[in-house]
Amino acid sequence: MSVIEVKNLTKDYGFHRGVFNISFSIEKGEVFGFLGPNGAGKSTTIRHLMGFSKPDKGNTYIFNKETFKKYYEILNKVGYIPGEIALPQGLTGLEFIRMIQSLQKIKNEKRLRELIRIFELDSAVLKGETKWMSLGEKRKLAIITAFMSDPEVLILDEPTSGLDPVMQEKFIQFIKEEKKRGKTILLSSHIFSEVDATCDRIAIIKDGEIVSEFLANDLKHATQKSYKIYFFEKKGYNDFLNSTKNRKYIKVIDKNEDEICAFISINDSNIDKLINLLSKYEIKEFVNIKETLEDYFMKFYKEETDFGGING
Repeated sequence: MSVIEVKNLTKDYGFHRGVFNISFSIEKGEVFGFLGPNGAGKSTTIRHLMGFSKPDKGNTYIFNKETFKKYYEILNKVGYIPGEIALPQGLTGLEFIRMIQSLQKIKNEKRLRELIRIFELDSAVLKGETKWMSLGEKRKLAIITAFMSDPEVLILDEPTSGLDPVMQEKFIQFIKEEKKRGKTILLSSHIFSEVDATCDRIAIIKDGEIVSEFLANDLKHATQKSYKIYFFEKKGYNDFLNSTKNRKYIKVIDKNEDEICAFISINDSNIDKLINLLSKYEIKEFVNIKETLEDYFMKFYKEETDFGGING
């Protein structure tokens, strides 16, 4: 049984804003990456999973309970980091922690101390009012409060936004450890390195619709490979390009006459055929171009001129 399930969820805010008939599920112990630019529908989906919004159509479930109707039954088992951190004014960092502990009815001081140590939130900051905290300090406080009850499920919306690169890396290592402990995690992000380093499965969302869902390892170990082939002479280069027209197993992605270079795609099962063909020509260089998560993602956004919040 899936721990988290989104089933035909639709929330239409008009002007094609919102999410439209999206579905996915997350198994126990799995880290699921939800990848897309700002405004694609990631936070809308998460608000419904947390029971904050009522769907127009479809349903969202955690522990097989409909989140909008049964949110009070599941929230003390779910750790949540919102995309936008809005802390109540008039409280110190420590008072905010105590408030959340009281709401959760869970107080794990050993876990709390360990998290404060890992994420380096010093005592002076904890004793100060939340309104004077920097964005990075607020983000650290949000991370600590999400994880301090040691919940079974984590719903993380842009969790490292505002953290410096060193702390981002600490967070990635921390998520890997939580994964080993069997936690079920939804990680919504636009940071490719974060998703690539932690996730078992990944869904790409665009304009409120899921355009791709795949196993992370399938991308890393894909059998369809891309190569750049540099020729010494233009004659050999042109002859090779002409020969590919009769060979459907070779797809020419791009070519550069100035560099005398062909960029091709071919399945591993046909690599011997390619090598046999290339033996007829004088080859200067033969380079495997590995497709990264960012490369794959950009295929869905290549026609866009403004990628919003997408970062490397």
